[in-house]
Amino acid sequence: MRGKVAPSAMQALADLWALGGGDPGALNDITLTGNDPALSSVFRVGTVAQATIAAASLAAAELWRSRTGRRQQVSLSMRDAAVSFRSELYTTVIGHEPEDFFAAVSGYYQTRDDRWVQLHCQFPHLRDGVLKVLGCNNDRAEVEGAVAQWDGLALETRCREDRLCVALIRSPEEWKAHPQAQAIAGLPVFELIKIGEAPPEPLLEDGERPLSGVRVLDLTKVIAGPVCGRTLASHGAEVIRIGAKHLPFLEPLVMDTGFGKRSAFLDLREDSERETLRGMARGADVFVQGYRPGTITERGFSPNDVAALRPGIVYVTLSAYGHEGPWKAWRGFDSLTQCASGIVHEGMMAAGTGKPHPLPCQALDHGTGYLAAFGAMLALKKRAEEGGSWMVRVSLAQTGRWVDGLGRVDGMAVKNPEATDINDLLEQHDSPWGKVSHVKSPEILSETPPRWVLGPVPLGTHPAAWS
Repeated sequence: MRGKVAPSAMQALADLWALGGGDPGALNDITLTGNDPALSSVFRVGTVAQATIAAASLAAAELWRSRTGRRQQVSLSMRDAAVSFRSELYTTVIGHEPEDFFAAVSGYYQTRDDRWVQLHCQFPHLRDGVLKVLGCNNDRAEVEGAVAQWDGLALETRCREDRLCVALIRSPEEWKAHPQAQAIAGLPVFELIKIGEAPPEPLLEDGERPLSGVRVLDLTKVIAGPVCGRTLASHGAEVIRIGAKHLPFLEPLVMDTGFGKRSAFLDLREDSERETLRGMARGADVFVQGYRPGTITERGFSPNDVAALRPGIVYVTLSAYGHEGPWKAWRGFDSLTQCASGIVHEGMMAAGTGKPHPLPCQALDHGTGYLAAFGAMLALKKRAEEGGSWMVRVSLAQTGRWVDGLGRVDGMAVKNPEATDINDLLEQHDSPWGKVSHVKSPEILSETPPRWVLGPVPLGTHPAAWS
């Protein structure tokens, strides 16, 4: 958007709202305050945070109006929204030192042809696969030496052959010319698609919160998908996170995104446990999945499969690079998508350090998570009024393209808030780890303020059944 006037957060919200087919009059019920730069970046990260959280909040208010006939006022400051996009950095168990969950050999490395790559080695199988390709031990100095023997594009290509998570840091111009960028260039930032017929299902009239009585299956991990489930829980949904004992996880992220949820294990390699999930899906309203594209379909839980099991389902699907293009089946994470799509390179140029410079938060993850929750609530309203089964489709790359389109700001000198700067935004919950201090929901709803009834729990704490 260079050379154009950047949209305000309110305009960005209005655009999202119109894309989802929301009632234009509802925009009169929300107040947004503050301006970018909210965090240290040339990108309008505060606008991204405020617009996506506001969209989800306004959708919750509209569900409340659908349920009760009453409007309520919504307000959100940009500062509070931006802090929420950094929530995992502030979540701590009181009395314990924060855990560093970054793997020793994850990070940025220079290649033989003077390029930079990022190695994402947060999970053991991804780390071991990268080390095998490089032919070295789990030692950062050895990895630096091994990466320096490769050209950047060749290393990215070789690692992706083994479904590993490595990204070449591209310039914005390189990304725009890339076949994957071109494949998603015509896609909206999120999609809401009817995928089946079903009778209307009005929301419960006696619910105390916008999503009272709504059941959500959360088959996601890391940040984006779990933020979707956490957001739905904050507005009253019953959310159960389904994982598997054999899959790796990052406990600090489980803690940060686990508020309001129960958690169960199901091994979808087993027929009996797939049948358990089918039974739960029949009782669900929302099915959220964020596994590598094709994985959940292979287990019998594609959008059409789940809509056949449960007519009227809202199926939310998240991916890294989108559902079209040569990279559509590749796994990925926020940081890798930032690298591949020019965001890290542009940050590096703005910082003037000659070293990779990512966004000051996992903005693609958090933004995609809130957009997913926004789409799910829009779909629930459509289901109540029109009937049908609905699919919400989002990706980190589509969110990144939207972020790029919001323009730039002179924000590199901004100081990002430390935990001591945000005491007014912190609250505490009990958990099996101890008392957890964390960022509360940043938005204010006049009748149904968002809140989490449950604190986070370790994965697999509960049975795989609705309460």
